[in-house]
Amino acid sequence: MRIMGLDYGSVTVGVAISDALLLTAQGKEVIRRERENKLRKTMARLDELIQEYEVGTIVLGFPKNMNNTVGERAEKSKEFAGMLERRTGLPVVLWDERLTTVSAHRALIEGNMRREKRSRVVDEIAAVLILQNYLDYLYHSKEEPRQEKKE
Repeated sequence: MRIMGLDYGSVTVGVAISDALLLTAQGKEVIRRERENKLRKTMARLDELIQEYEVGTIVLGFPKNMNNTVGERAEKSKEFAGMLERRTGLPVVLWDERLTTVSAHRALIEGNMRREKRSRVVDEIAAVLILQNYLDYLYHSKEEPRQEKKE
């Protein structure tokens, strides 16, 4: 079983997948859509990736405000989490993602990546950071990841 990490944005979804040992996160892609509520193709692509990588848990970035409140973007992430759970039957863990996009931008700048290229991959890197933070938490807490729901 692997874990999928997602950075859900208004028109993109960054995707990362763990290794089989649940130690490291690798970026896979950025799924783009024309408009925020156009999710059919996004969900179909996520279904394909879940099957391909034998995903058992999804970790979705939860963009809380800096003062720990839940704003509009976090509410949209909660709705997306519910949609993912209903469609896939997999547990979705909401993971605090404050500053991950900032960290992703900083890492790409430090790596001397050009602005045009950064804008194409920043969501994928943010998904990697979200997933890696969750994997590190699991490792240090000795907690087991939530398992897929049995029907």
